[in-house]
Amino acid sequence: MIRLTFHGHSCWEVVDGPRRLLIDPFLKGNPTADVGPETFERLDAVLVTHGHDDHLGDAIELSRRTGALVVANFEIVSYCTKRGAHGHALHIGGGHDFPFGRVKLTIAHHGSTGPEGEALGNPTGILLTLGAQRLYHAGDTGLFLDMKLIGEIEAPIDVALLPIGDNFTMGIDDAVRAAGFIRAKLSVPMHYDTFDLIRADPREFVRGVEAAGLAARVVRPGESIDVG
Repeated sequence: MIRLTFHGHSCWEVVDGPRRLLIDPFLKGNPTADVGPETFERLDAVLVTHGHDDHLGDAIELSRRTGALVVANFEIVSYCTKRGAHGHALHIGGGHDFPFGRVKLTIAHHGSTGPEGEALGNPTGILLTLGAQRLYHAGDTGLFLDMKLIGEIEAPIDVALLPIGDNFTMGIDDAVRAAGFIRAKLSVPMHYDTFDLIRADPREFVRGVEAAGLAARVVRPGESIDVG
């Protein structure tokens, strides 16, 4: 069994027994975060979907302090390791088996520049397999038809973490359609309410997914769900 804890925006902590991972660790400067980076004394890996500072976040600091691997596209990992982080580079379509589990990167339709406008490769989604459980973190993305292919090839997906905030990513209607393409056992909304521009009602997303005969739930910052 794995435990997922939401830390606001798109940041998720994933715990599988002694293994602990963070995805998109935007903690400092995140008004919805329930914890800061100092909370994490031990991490196995920090997974990053793209280079925007509300996703790359505290990855370098966390890697330097805990020894965690930054796992992301080649450009992000190169950027981080030049600044003292530890890393393992992947790219879209590629996966790797780590001691903590398997990470595979998917496409995402968005951008990926660094804090000062550096070109940091293509944005990605993340497929994370830990034992018998598989998670899909879509990153920042618009709706795309290949989500259906992801849902078919990677089935069963236990949890899909989908952005709903609109403006920069999918809005609720498109995210509901994405949940239908992926057909995960559970869909959970993220990337909303952090800033006024991406205000959204996650309960509307849940209602839409449930109307399609699928399961969804809201997880608030600081709350956890168990999978498996």
